Amino acid sequence: MNARICILSFLTFVMSYHVAMAQEPGDTIPAGEGVAATVSEQAVTSDQAVTSDQAVTPEMAAQAYRDQDYKRSIELYEALIQAELDDHRESAQLYYNLGNAYFRDNQLGKAILNYERAHLLDPGDGDIRHNLRFANNRTEDRIIPASNLFLTNWFRGVRDLFSSNTWGTLSVVFFLLLLGCIALFLFVRLLWIRKTAFYTGLILLLFVGLANAFAFSQKRERTRRDTAIVMVGAASANASPDANSNLLFELHEGTKVKIRGSDGNWYEIEIANGSVGWTLKQNVEVI
Repeated sequence: MNARICILSFLTFVMSYHVAMAQEPGDTIPAGEGVAATVSEQAVTSDQAVTSDQAVTPEMAAQAYRDQDYKRSIELYEALIQAELDDHRESAQLYYNLGNAYFRDNQLGKAILNYERAHLLDPGDGDIRHNLRFANNRTEDRIIPASNLFLTNWFRGVRDLFSSNTWGTLSVVFFLLLLGCIALFLFVRLLWIRKTAFYTGLILLLFVGLANAFAFSQKRERTRRDTAIVMVGAASANASPDANSNLLFELHEGTKVKIRGSDGNWYEIEIANGSVGWTLKQNVEVI
C-alpha cells in the first residue's frame, strides 16, 4: 500500500514540474468593450495602467483611437508596450490594439507585425486571427506555401487553438484524472472498475502527452522568434550577403519570412514556398 502511494506521489511531482516548465507567466491585459470598425477591434480596460507614474493608460490610447487620432494612439500604445517589456512582460491585447491603430494609419507592415506578435502570444484569439488574415489579404505578394505533411498541419492547427498556458492547464486536468484512474486500478478490487480505469487511463495518458507537446511547442515558438515581417516597400533577396550578388526575388511590405541565419548586416531568409535568399536586416523586423 505504501509503495502504491509513493508511486502516485512521484508521478504527481514529475507532472507538476513539466507543466511548470511548459507554462508562461501571465502577460495579457483583459479586453474591454469592443470598438466597431471594418476590422474587428477591442480596447483594453482603463484600470490597467502600466507606467510607474500612471501618466499613460490603455484608456487614453483607446480614446485616441476612437477619436481617429491614430498617430497619437500608436504613440501611446508603443509607450505602454515598452513599459510592459521593461517589466519583462508582453501583452497580446496591447499588440493587437497597436496593430489596429497601425492598420487605420495605413502602415500595413507595422500592422501585420503587431498582429503576428499578438497571435504568437494568444494564438487561440479569434479576433486576432481574423484581423491578421484581413491584413494579409492587403499584401502585394501572393506566395503559394510549400506542402506539409498532414500530421504537421494537424499538429499546428490543434496547437494554435490555445496558448501554452491553456494547454498546460489542460495537461494538469488530464493528469489529475489519470491519477484518479490509477488509484482506482490499484486500490479497487472490482474487475469491471479496474478495466474501465485501465482503458480510460490509457486515453488520458495520450491526452496528457499531447497537451504537454502542444504547450512546449507553443513555448518554443515564443522563445525562438525566428520569423520576421518585411517593413519596406520592396526588399531584394540576393544569392549571397552582398549587394552586388544576383537578385533572386523581391518581397514587399507585410510579407512574412523565416530567418535561417545572419551575416553582418544581412539575414538569410526563407519564404513560404521554400525559396531562400539574403536581405538586409533593415528591410525586416523580427516578430
